[in-house]
Amino acid sequence: MLLRTPKHALLSLAVLGLLAGTVAVDASAQQTRERAERKRGGDTKQEVLFPDATRQVPEAKNSRKMASRAEKLIKAYNDQDWAAARTQADEIIASPDANDYDKALAAQIASQAAYSTDDSAAAKAYLKQVLDLNALDNNGHYQAMYMLAQLQLQDEQYAEGLATLDRYLAETRSSKPEDLALKGQALYQAERYAEAIEPLKQAIATSPEPKAQWSRVLMASYEANNQPAEALGLAEDMAAKAPNDKSAQMNLAVVYSQNDQPEKAAAILDKLRASGQLTDEKEYRQLYATYSNMDKHEKQTIEVINDGLAKNILKPNLEVYQILAQAYYYSEPPQIAQAIEAWKKAAPLDPTGETYLNLARVQLQEGHTDEARKAAQAALDKGVKKPQDAKTIIGVK
Repeated sequence: MLLRTPKHALLSLAVLGLLAGTVAVDASAQQTRERAERKRGGDTKQEVLFPDATRQVPEAKNSRKMASRAEKLIKAYNDQDWAAARTQADEIIASPDANDYDKALAAQIASQAAYSTDDSAAAKAYLKQVLDLNALDNNGHYQAMYMLAQLQLQDEQYAEGLATLDRYLAETRSSKPEDLALKGQALYQAERYAEAIEPLKQAIATSPEPKAQWSRVLMASYEANNQPAEALGLAEDMAAKAPNDKSAQMNLAVVYSQNDQPEKAAAILDKLRASGQLTDEKEYRQLYATYSNMDKHEKQTIEVINDGLAKNILKPNLEVYQILAQAYYYSEPPQIAQAIEAWKKAAPLDPTGETYLNLARVQLQEGHTDEARKAAQAALDKGVKKPQDAKTIIGVK
């Protein structure tokens, strides 16, 4: 009897690469430069970024004694000489003549310099100094706090990052969609899926231009929190709003597959294939896997695999040839010759010998006794699990 190989497992959202990535960091370099210009004596009025903040703004100002050192620091920073900027900042921070404002501003600029050289640990240390000194205005203070939260989350310090972010949200009373989205993404990355849902929903609902990434993380949160109906509804909404967005369509196809609606998943994927938008191996793999897991869709499975092979998108590997052989064998009417050819390509790639044994069975059924014996022997040579089945075909008892 011919044995079917296991049906192919459908790909997950994670395999398709559609979930949230690492939290991005906004270094706020422009704001830092503006503060540096004011340090030089400019009195440009700046926008109040946190009008609802509960923090009392300190009255500290820069010290005249540090003016020349501050000039050197600002020049080094504006020249993007990050090493010199950090050296100048460290000197100011260590100086007994510097007041808390001088030190806090120096630490803030040093954090930008450290971040610019991918020194996250140093950047976080400087930002903590800014917060501990508590001497900057609200714009500078809370920008530093926000950047610290981002860096902690980027470094997978989820408990610390969420604590910093919660402090930021509480003290600023911010309801900005970007801030809520950051919290939702952080909670998702911390695997606190149920808690991630509400801030992400609020961010999407209140933003005039919500980012697609927020919806993808919300959908993944629904899935991880065992809310498939909500995930599906969101995926359908995203796809409807962006009919030409391949990512949204692919995402919907995956969610349909996960919700036992393979026909809908296949229809979306095949439409993308027909328009030439399936260009990656895993995308073709998702489509032929969907068809091969559906009854009476052998014709479509064959078409997709042969199309992918012809375009050099699918690699001619064991899985591809096994599924292609089975599709030929179980199609109506059966295409035995084509199935045998596919199994002949698959068998040498299978280290277990099972494919050679399947090939031998089919060849024997078709009256190709000599070829069946050769395939059975190859199965034995590879150490097939049931050697007696192969020996029976060879004729050895």
